[in-house]
This record gives sequence, C-alpha cells and structure tokens, in this order.
Amino acid sequence: MAIKRTHTKTGSQNIKHLFLRWALRIVGGFFAVTICWVLLLKIINPPVTWLMLQRAYERKAEGKEWKIEKDWLAYDAISTNLKKAAIAGEDAHFLTHWGFDTEAIQIALEKNEAGKNLRGGSTISQQVAKNVFLWPGRSWIRKGFETYFTVLIELCWSKKRILEVYLNVIEMGLGVYGAEAASQYYFYKSGSSLSKKQAALIISILPNPRKWDARNPSAYVNRRANNIVRYLDHYKVPE
Repeated sequence: MAIKRTHTKTGSQNIKHLFLRWALRIVGGFFAVTICWVLLLKIINPPVTWLMLQRAYERKAEGKEWKIEKDWLAYDAISTNLKKAAIAGEDAHFLTHWGFDTEAIQIALEKNEAGKNLRGGSTISQQVAKNVFLWPGRSWIRKGFETYFTVLIELCWSKKRILEVYLNVIEMGLGVYGAEAASQYYFYKSGSSLSKKQAALIISILPNPRKWDARNPSAYVNRRANNIVRYLDHYKVPE
C-alpha cells in the first residue's frame, strides 16, 4: 500500500510540474510576443486597427458601404497646430507623465461617482494602447491589458512616436481615421496645413466623432474648440 501511495503522490507532482511548466511557457510567450509587437510598431506603421474593422463591418451590417478612410501622415508633416491641440484638448500633461495622469484619473473618479456625468481619464498613451493593440469595449480584463500596453509603449517608444501614431489611427469621424483623412474630410485640405481653429475643431469632436461634426460644430464643440485655441500656444510638442 505504501508503494501505491508513493506512486500516486509522484504522479500528482508530475502533473503539477507539467502544469507549471506550460503555464510559464504561456506567460513567457505572451511577454515575448507582446514586447516584439510593440517594438515592431515602433518602426512600422500599424496598417489597420480592430476598431476600424469593427466599424466597417457594422456599416456593412446596416446596409451601408464599407468605409475606412485613412492616409498616414509622418510626424513632421502633421500640423503643429494639430499636435498642440491634441495635447491641449486630450492630455495636458502628455510630455511629463509616464503614461497615466493621476490627477486626471482622480478627477474622473470624482466625476463618475453616482454613475452620472461620466468622464474618462485616459491619456494619449492609453488611447494608443487600446486603439492599436486591443479590441473596443469596456471590461476589467481589457483595462488590465490597456495598462500593460501603456507601460510598454511608454518604455519602448518616444513621446514623438506615441503622438504620431495617435494622430494617425484615432477615430475622427464616420469611417474617418487620422489627421490626414479628417482634414480632407472636414476642410478639404492636408493635415499639414490646418489653422488653429480647424485643428481645435477636429480635436473637440473626439469624445464622440460619430455624432459631432467639425464642419458643423454644436455650441458645445465650438466652445471647446475656442478654449483649446485660447491656450494652444501654452503647449509644446515632442521634438
């Protein structure tokens, strides 16, 4: 009987060791793949995002045409007005934080109490993480991955690269993504030659780009754009 108990104990230990070995392989593989992915997109422009595809399929399901309008614009070609407007309107501490704006998060938590007046505290880095590497939606799992990828891109990319990717992949209208496509769509000009007000209007619609229109701004959007223009020159951009 003692021999049988020894065999049983040994078999159980083998299963645990096998499970642990595979768990370590899976975790190690995850880190290896995601780090390589982030490093790759440091030099290669992401061709498409999950959100772009989802929005396009949603349009098809509604009987509308497939639409993904985007045209990559290199960082140095993007209007400085738009870069400043993005920082002024979306992430005032972009140049100094490490991916997370604790002050904005605290304000968002206070605003979100009681389930009303919902506001987000996402930085530009967090928005790049969720737009480029993740799927749309809200869940604690996705938020955890968003945090992980935010840390990775802050460690591996420059602020210049983060802002460049942000201004080229963010949803800026119905089937419209990025600075160049949005500039052509709203103002019939290149994203390299936007005026301060035009840049501010584009950034002002980002909380709801499928509802708001930079050409026909609501009173709220126009006030927000004017406020961005007022403080635009107080901000610097990554060099």
